[in-house]
Amino acid sequence: MLDTMLTNVREKAPLVHCITNYVTVNDVANIVLASGGAPIMSDDSMDVADITSICGGLDINIGTLNANTVPSMLLAGKRSNDLGHPVLLDPVGAGASWMRTSTAKRIIDEVDLACIRGNISEIKALTIGSATTKGVEADITDIVTDSNLALTVTYAKEFAATIDGVIAITGAIDIVADAHQAFAIRNGHPVMSKITGSGCMLSALTTAFLIANPDNHLMATVAAVSMMGLCGEKAAVKMVAEGVGNATFRNYLIDNIFLLEADELEAGAKVEEC
Repeated sequence: MLDTMLTNVREKAPLVHCITNYVTVNDVANIVLASGGAPIMSDDSMDVADITSICGGLDINIGTLNANTVPSMLLAGKRSNDLGHPVLLDPVGAGASWMRTSTAKRIIDEVDLACIRGNISEIKALTIGSATTKGVEADITDIVTDSNLALTVTYAKEFAATIDGVIAITGAIDIVADAHQAFAIRNGHPVMSKITGSGCMLSALTTAFLIANPDNHLMATVAAVSMMGLCGEKAAVKMVAEGVGNATFRNYLIDNIFLLEADELEAGAKVEEC
């Protein structure tokens, strides 16, 4: 099934409206292009409603919030809802500041979301008020392991039920869940945490998959998360073989997204239902 999800992205070339952070905007655009989709970056309140109207879905990333972009996120989200387009929220740094946490919660309250994708600290901050987020990174105490996997899956399902959508908790072990079903994904490589924007890129990539697979957002998200992790593994192998560093790894990661075949995704995804 994951191969079909990727094939749909390549065949449909989804147009993704990205309101994302300026630290990673170029990499976000490039990974959408590499997947087979097309990005549009727009975050001005006078522009976003028109732009999101010509796109197939919306990626909202709160990584570099300011007073001007919050209204834009809400305007674009509500316009996407009116059009029946999927909206993904990446609550970057939720729990690290009042503004980030309150903005993410406001978006959840006012916009119908197809998916929320974040690390475990960010997701906890939105549901149980944890404030252990360290900058925009997960706190070391919030790592998903085999010992707390079942509990985290239950937690993800409960949160998914409240938004009637998909929750993706990404980290050493990724969890993707809706209210009824959950999957653990074990693809990835530690060096992915040594580049800026791997999560931002994944959120935009996931939005492309959501647009291209409107009838199965759960498996679309599983496919996107698996693809990112698998391509990270491939990039790390090449990085070690060539003796290069993390900046080159980032390029290899995007290259592998571009080059990955659908059957490679199906064969290489380390996915288990849980």
